[in-house]
Amino acid sequence: MNGSDVKKKRKWPKVLLVILIIIGLLCGFIAMNASKNIKVMNRTVDSGMETLSSFAKVTPVDPGEYKTIKMYGLMKFNVEQYDVEDIGNLSVMTVNMGFMQMVSYVITPYKKNMPLLSMDFMYIMGKRKAYAEFYDLVPDTADPEYAKVLENIKGFQDKYSDLEELQTDPAWYDDLLTVAVHKAVKKSDDARMEDMFCDAIRCYMETASELEPLTDEEKAEKLEITQKYCDDLVEKGGVSTDVFKKALGEEATKDFFNKVFFGTEKYR
Repeated sequence: MNGSDVKKKRKWPKVLLVILIIIGLLCGFIAMNASKNIKVMNRTVDSGMETLSSFAKVTPVDPGEYKTIKMYGLMKFNVEQYDVEDIGNLSVMTVNMGFMQMVSYVITPYKKNMPLLSMDFMYIMGKRKAYAEFYDLVPDTADPEYAKVLENIKGFQDKYSDLEELQTDPAWYDDLLTVAVHKAVKKSDDARMEDMFCDAIRCYMETASELEPLTDEEKAEKLEITQKYCDDLVEKGGVSTDVFKKALGEEATKDFFNKVFFGTEKYR
């Protein structure tokens, strides 16, 4: 063994030590950001629930086997389900993946002629993404009363027009999205992002309060429209749906959607 080989061997432990230190610092940085983001995310969810509860009685529902959903050893979804008086189903999912934290908040209406509200708020280190989407799962989008509903919701959309718009890939359900807010914000905008979350809920519930309850026949029709959307989502796929299908399988994903995420089974 020549002198050059000996020197290289002596250098390796130092190189490994430097690598380990860098990895340790990186993990510590990610953990620190995750801890802060979790606090912001939980505060946002709590504020949203307070806003919702100021409009209607919100009753917890046991999500059963879907209370915790684990995927790939890295993703652990904490799932909560509620019945919102005079509205329908609410599902709330939170996940901490270290480098990213996310809350998914879905109100699926069965008792009033409202669109489905789906919100995904993501906390990626110091960056943020906010999606608020209103799906027209109604018999007639041209109905004057529903047109007024959409007009009110577009007022919420306009309040955040100054924020950077995120481009999304085309999807089969785009035709159902009359109103959609896709925004990119920074960590310094956390307070405004929380306001956006609560504003969407407030606008939704204020609008719903102006509507008369659906008749039993109308509820049945709305349920079937919602069920078709759920079935199509599993069959045709979507960004989040594909993740669940790959990890849980198609049948389990459909079961989760029907029992908890959209709650179609509960409102039959």
